[in-house]
Order: sequence, then C-alpha cells, then structure tokens
Amino acid sequence: MTQLITITNPQSAVAEAYRTLRTNLMFYSVDKPLHTLLITAVSAPEDKSEMVANLAVAFAQSGHKTILVDADLRRPSQQSLWGVSGERGLMTMMTDAATMANPPLVATSVENLSLLPSGTLPTIPADVLSNQRMGDIIGVLKARADYVLFDAPPVLSATDAVLLGSRMDGVILAIRAGKTRRDHLAQAQQALARVHVRLLGTVLTNAPRERSQKY
Repeated sequence: MTQLITITNPQSAVAEAYRTLRTNLMFYSVDKPLHTLLITAVSAPEDKSEMVANLAVAFAQSGHKTILVDADLRRPSQQSLWGVSGERGLMTMMTDAATMANPPLVATSVENLSLLPSGTLPTIPADVLSNQRMGDIIGVLKARADYVLFDAPPVLSATDAVLLGSRMDGVILAIRAGKTRRDHLAQAQQALARVHVRLLGTVLTNAPRERSQKY
C-alpha cells in the first residue's frame, strides 16, 4: 500500500489535496448529491487506480461508509494495491444471484472502507457492464454505503467507462501532467457527453509541487 499516501503519509500535501477533493465532491450539488462516482482516465491508466483508492480512503476517514469497486474488468489493479485476493468480487455478483444479498466485499485496513474486487475477468467486459444486472448491483451497493467509487478503464481504450458512467451520479477524469494529450482529453470529453454522462471535472496527477510555506 505504498502508493496509498492517504494512509502512509496522511499529513502530506498530497493527502490534503485528496481531502480537499473529497470535500468539494461532498458539497458539489445540494439538489443532486453524489453517491456513486466513477473515476477513469483518457487513453492510458494515468494513475487513476491510485487516485480512486486514495479518494476512497479520504471518504472513509471522514466517517462515511465507503465501497471501492474495481470495475476495470480488463486490467484490474485494486487487489494488488490492497494486497487482497481478486477471485471473488464484481463478476461473482454478476453470475451468482445469492451474492446480491451478501456481496463479497473485502474489509480493508481503513475503518469504513470495503473493497469489491473485479472477480474473474469476463471475455467481453462491455457486455457485462451494459447488462441490466449491473444496475441492480449498483443499487445493492448504494444501500450499503454512503459513497460507492468505481475504478474503470480509460475512456478511449474501451467503451466500458462510457457504459458504466451513464449509470453514475458523476464521473471524474484523471489526467497526468506532461503526459495526457489535449486532443485526447477533448475526445474523451466528447465520448462522455454523447451519452449524457455527468462529467464533474478532471483531476491532475503528477503535477510539480509548489514550494510554499506550510500553514
């Protein structure tokens, strides 16, 4: 869990940035509060898995029951980040009706935070994510937590993020400083807009740190 700075160094400026992002999302809209969030990237992973994991920790640390879902059914990485088994998880709920009443959530070292790994990877992830059962799973998870965060593949690499994003309260794009191309970012935004995804904004990762005095 060395990449989870909200755990390893909670007093750092980076951890504080995640808490600021958490607060902004919590108060983003009074009329339509956010409970399900999807974090994706443009065309490459661009730190999105580490970002969603740290953001989930920030929500949990504030006392809110949080579920982190590894919905990247192509290159899942949450089980590696957390050091847990990924054999049972989201795909288990898709194929085993009994798990809808008792989701195969994995407890983490962070109070209030549970992880739903990817499970066995499907042949065609897009078919899974567009299935009506996925909507039922989202409903089950929402009933068990204050916030449910989904880690999805990059927008331009597969249709998965677009399909799943249309079911979310909001979507965040992770972009990497000095790496993400502006034309690719524009293409990703257009792809999400075509299906009326609620794009909340972008989060810049790997940005140079400003040399400023500590408060």
